[in-house]
This record gives sequence, C-alpha cells and structure tokens, in this order.
Amino acid sequence: MVDLLIPGPEGKIEAKYSHNNNDTSPIVIILHPDPSKGGTMHSKIVFKLYKIFIESGFSTIRFNFRGVGKSQGIHDEGEGELSDAACVLDWLQQYNTNSKICWVAGFSFGAWIAMQLLMRRPEINGFISISPPANLKDFSFLAPCPSSGLIVHGDKDNIASFDSTKILVEKLQKQKKVNITFNPIKGADHFYENFSTDFEKSIKNYIMERLNK
Repeated sequence: MVDLLIPGPEGKIEAKYSHNNNDTSPIVIILHPDPSKGGTMHSKIVFKLYKIFIESGFSTIRFNFRGVGKSQGIHDEGEGELSDAACVLDWLQQYNTNSKICWVAGFSFGAWIAMQLLMRRPEINGFISISPPANLKDFSFLAPCPSSGLIVHGDKDNIASFDSTKILVEKLQKQKKVNITFNPIKGADHFYENFSTDFEKSIKNYIMERLNK
C-alpha cells in the first residue's frame, strides 16, 4: 500500500493505493461518507471495502475528499467532491492502462457521489453502493442506470432510509440491460455494527460472481 498526494481541482488529494501486479487486474475507486459528519477514507466500512477489493484482485484506491485529512480545499456539498473523484479515477486509469474492468464503490454520501461518477464515466462497468441515502439525496439522475451493480442496506438503518432505498432499487430493477442486485441485511444499522460478517460475505460473493462470469 502506498500513500499518495494526487493533484486535484482544489490542490492535493490524499489517497491510499494498493497495486495488483497483474497487468490486466480490475480497478476500483472507493468513496467515503459525508465529511461534514466526520466521514473519511479511514471510516470502518471504507477500510473494509478496501480490504475486500484488494483480496479480490483489484488495484484499489481510497481517498479523502477536499478538506478532509491532508486533502486541500473545503467541503462542497457534492459538486466539488465529484470533481475530486473524477481526478482520482483519472490517476488510477493512468497507472492501469490495460485494465478492462473499472468499478466504483461508495458508502452513504460516498454512494451518492459514486453513482454520479458512474453516470459521467462510461468506462465504469460495475458498482457497489452501501447504504445510499435515497431519503436525503436525489438519485433521480439514474435514468437509466448505465451499469449493473450491488446495493447493500441494513433494514434497521436510522440515517439512510431502508424503505427509500428499496423504492430506488425497484425502480432500477425495471431497467433493461442492467442487473441491480439488492442485499438487505436484516437487523443491521447504518454502520453494520455486529453484522460485519454478513456485510463482508455479501460483497465478496457478489464480486466473485461478477468476475467469474
């Protein structure tokens, strides 16, 4: 794993990167929860995702949005954070030119930004969205959703509404040409406390199924 400072739109972006030595390994960028609520790339769920993707053979990057940790700039409610993510994805692609598989993963606020990045970058062909805050943020831009992916949500989440995500999933599942997999985790809250085994298993299984197709 290497620590990086990547040039971004507002200055340096702090990141942690793990490179897979296979020249054609898949790549993934992981986005953290709301910085205004204390979210960073060191958030437990983000770190778990990072580890799972590395173990699954991905060249994997997580980073701090502007104004977090050593990343320069100030929180921008989403627009600037999307630019940060696009910059980090550019960097990742530059160092993995032979990769044919490009995924994006995000948790909570990060899931909202991740899905916007997915809409803007046609090369992204997979996503994992953890606890998307469909009750707090507008996800109507997913019309249509350009890629198949996985959405995971705890049914006892008191921050991002489980019911709102369920409605979003049902809408996305009606779209042709994409497969949206929904993994509700019974009893889990927003942070999957005491449910980390179920959480990790659902993600590992999904990645394995997708990569082995």
